[in-house]
Amino acid sequence: MNLVQQIQAEQARNDLPAFRVGDTIRVSFKIVEGKTERIQAYEGLVIATKNAGAGKTFTVRKNSYGVGVERVFPYNSPRVEKVEIMKTGKVRRAKLYYIRTKVGKKGKVKTLVGGRKSDQKVTE
Repeated sequence: MNLVQQIQAEQARNDLPAFRVGDTIRVSFKIVEGKTERIQAYEGLVIATKNAGAGKTFTVRKNSYGVGVERVFPYNSPRVEKVEIMKTGKVRRAKLYYIRTKVGKKGKVKTLVGGRKSDQKVTE
């Protein structure tokens, strides 16, 4: 194992739940305002994940007062305090960019009743 892979392995997180694209999640994110820190919850639909080792990210989209807001979170960031899965979604795509053009009920994802059988921690 070379030095870069060793550093990436040290910084990798495995305490977050195994969520997928289509799931509705709540991300508790640490925000620094001046000298104070606070935790802000951001709840929305996971529309994309990028799996690239230490640069792994996931994109969460929500509607805020009728305006679509997307935010990209780094998976291995120490500022991501915790991730809670609110609903598991049933989708057939790896990226849900088409949700951006949908309005109202068409912009929703079907929920998977009973959840997934593999609700384990991510191990990578």
